[in-house]
Amino acid sequence: MNWFECKVTYEKMMENGMPKKVTEPYLVDALSFTEAEARIIEEIKPYISGEFTIADIKRARINELFFNELGDRYYRIKVFFITLDEKSGAEKKTAVQMLAQASNIKEAIAVLEEGMKGTMADYVIGSVAETMIMDVFPFSAESKTENQE
Repeated sequence: MNWFECKVTYEKMMENGMPKKVTEPYLVDALSFTEAEARIIEEIKPYISGEFTIADIKRARINELFFNELGDRYYRIKVFFITLDEKSGAEKKTAVQMLAQASNIKEAIAVLEEGMKGTMADYVIGSVAETMIMDVFPFSAESKTENQE
């Protein structure tokens, strides 16, 4: 999967009733930058009234994503897979970035550990940090069929 972080700029109505220009990051699954732009425009349209612009699109280096319906935030978790070098017997750590949807850091770690249950590889969690990502739009079979109609 190729994840792209798309920054969307629009006028958001604040709690005090005043509009404020904001730029918020979203994550979309796409094959190219062009497709990422088309997908974020399509996904975001129902949620934003008025004009919006796509301020930036960059490739997000995320190896795995763990969803959790109860979570309202996204946490970036750096995981080190530990392998043994057969010749030297030395431990080798390979870093990967994962994203977990959760309400807090403790829950993010639990979501990651639940998602990693099936893996036989040894790993350690290097860091956990809350991201500013507002929402994630994975590529789904439904969106594929809707586009073909």
